[in-house]
Amino acid sequence: MGKLTVGALRAVLAVVFAGTAFVQAGMVWVLVSGNDPEDGSMPLTPLRVLTILGMVSVQVALVCVWRLVTMVRRGTVFSHAAFRYVDIVIGSIVAASLVWFAVTAVNAPGQREDPGVTVIMGGVGLAILGVALIVLVLRTLLAQAVARDVEAAHMQAELDEVI
Repeated sequence: MGKLTVGALRAVLAVVFAGTAFVQAGMVWVLVSGNDPEDGSMPLTPLRVLTILGMVSVQVALVCVWRLVTMVRRGTVFSHAAFRYVDIVIGSIVAASLVWFAVTAVNAPGQREDPGVTVIMGGVGLAILGVALIVLVLRTLLAQAVARDVEAAHMQAELDEVI
């Protein structure tokens, strides 16, 4: 991975992290200050709490991706240490989908006249779970690559002994 690619990815990760922190701060401020202009049409307080939790799951994934990019840059990504970060990313994606399903459930009563919105939101939750499954497949590929790397190192050591 080139320096330009790593720099661009880190810039995107930093901007997204700052954006999620800004959204979280705004939600916490409204909840703590009591200036919640809830008119009863939608349950805003639960939606704000769910938004804060969703942003936490995104931030956890961002930090882990940052660490994985660092490992790629150092050439150490094909090691057992990378599995911890990939597992956390998978967990945070699953958590984000659960938060999205909770948002769908909170929003559903307001969509009685147009239940298609709830169905679409449920589909988005399934798509988020699909992303977790894709990352799980990529984790399996990483495991195979690590196993091959260990096997190659072992064979190289045996070859060095013979020579």
